[in-house]
Amino acid sequence: MSDEENPVTHVSHEEWTKERLAVMVVGASGDLAKKKTYPSLLSLYAGSLLPKDLVIYGFARSNMTDEDLRARLRPFLIEKQEESVVERFLKRCFYQAGSGYGDVKGWKALDVKLQKTEKASKSTTWNRLFYFAIPPNVFAETGEAIKLNCMAPNGWSRMIVEKPFGRDLDSCKHILHQLGQHFDETNLFRIDHYLGKEMTQNLMVMRFGNIWMEQMWNRDHVQCVMLTFKEPFGTDGRGGYFDQYGIIRDIIQNHLLQVMCLLCMECPNKLDGEGAGEKIRDEKVRVIEAMEEVTIDNVFLGQYAGYADDPTITNKETNCPTFAMVRCFINNPRWAGVPIIFKAGKALNERKAEMRIQFKNAPAAESLFSGADVPRNEMVIKLQPEECIYMKSNIKTPGFASAPLQSELAVKYDTRYFGDKSTTNPDAYSRLILDVLRGRSANFVRSDELIRSWEIFTPVLHQIEKENIEPHIYRMGSRGPKTADAWMKEKSGYVRNDAYLWQDGEISKKAS
Repeated sequence: MSDEENPVTHVSHEEWTKERLAVMVVGASGDLAKKKTYPSLLSLYAGSLLPKDLVIYGFARSNMTDEDLRARLRPFLIEKQEESVVERFLKRCFYQAGSGYGDVKGWKALDVKLQKTEKASKSTTWNRLFYFAIPPNVFAETGEAIKLNCMAPNGWSRMIVEKPFGRDLDSCKHILHQLGQHFDETNLFRIDHYLGKEMTQNLMVMRFGNIWMEQMWNRDHVQCVMLTFKEPFGTDGRGGYFDQYGIIRDIIQNHLLQVMCLLCMECPNKLDGEGAGEKIRDEKVRVIEAMEEVTIDNVFLGQYAGYADDPTITNKETNCPTFAMVRCFINNPRWAGVPIIFKAGKALNERKAEMRIQFKNAPAAESLFSGADVPRNEMVIKLQPEECIYMKSNIKTPGFASAPLQSELAVKYDTRYFGDKSTTNPDAYSRLILDVLRGRSANFVRSDELIRSWEIFTPVLHQIEKENIEPHIYRMGSRGPKTADAWMKEKSGYVRNDAYLWQDGEISKKAS
């Protein structure tokens, strides 16, 4: 793509694409900006999904020139796109230093630069997007400086804010208040990248665009719902940060809870178009409003052996959990009595994130098939590493035998849709940044969602820390603590079919 070209895309008809856009990456010298924000902006640029009249400014405390910033970014971009595209993108990237993120002089200087180029633009509308790739403790000073000195004089100003949104209810309310002094919900887009994943965004169409799903998506047919996150590495030098939060705050209270809301919510009366975002978020809030506070008897904690050896962890006697399972219930007519299990862990045997719905036993199956084992149906939606949807269903054992055998009906996105270059699979950050530019709020976390989610988890998190509850130790590279499966079965009624083999291309392997 050259700067002169203007290919037609699915957003080309929208007015903002014809207006001027300035993107400010606050914290431009940090890892998040280099590894996620700028590569995602590059992806949008390469896909002709940003306005032609575009400028990108990095803002940070480091003393750098424009060329210094470009040199820092180039290694993280060159592997993503062709070199010529990267260089054209970098020509649009500039830098403004400040003595701090709330430095009034720095933001005023940037505003002068922006207004100079805006007034020279052919466009009469000048939009500004601010990406906060900074810690929450500087949100307030940054927001105040922007509000007073760098808002768009003619057009919209929007803020993308990264987690963590506090570590408990009080700290969350404090952060919300700090930003709420300067911006309202129409300005603020709180990003949770799990809401930008292909399979998460697929839930709206899959659930409400297929008549057969509605018939079985309820307490009459579902035994349990499980949301799982696993990664095969430990804290790897991030232990000092992680030890202040733990796996429940890091993964379950935000990422998995957000996905669960979409999986279990009622259908809004609008899923696309103007006003749909708020209707979707209203339904998400209704789900968590129907949930009670988590109690300690519904929590299982683990820690991998050697966790405290991380040199960044100062408390070598730490009981911070690196593995957790949490059971919840949604007390509404659709889901009453159905266990919702959240499971997350580090240093496990594989990398994956998935939604798994196990259905109840087929009626009279044992009698019908002369006592043969008839495994329960399951729907599995894999978010990563490879996007996939499969339904574990029973078929006759091939050949002369007639016993039920569990197999799967599967759609694998990498081969079905992303096998050639004609269809791309955008990363979550690219999808979400584009949503902000389009003013689409559905995939962002509203303040009342945040408050209610912390109300559910804060009491048990405080109890875990106050009582210094000791976690179950597990070996790195394992499936987790040895007693975890028994706890899961007791709390959820989940029945694991150890005989099932997952068909992955030419390889059959036991599902984990």
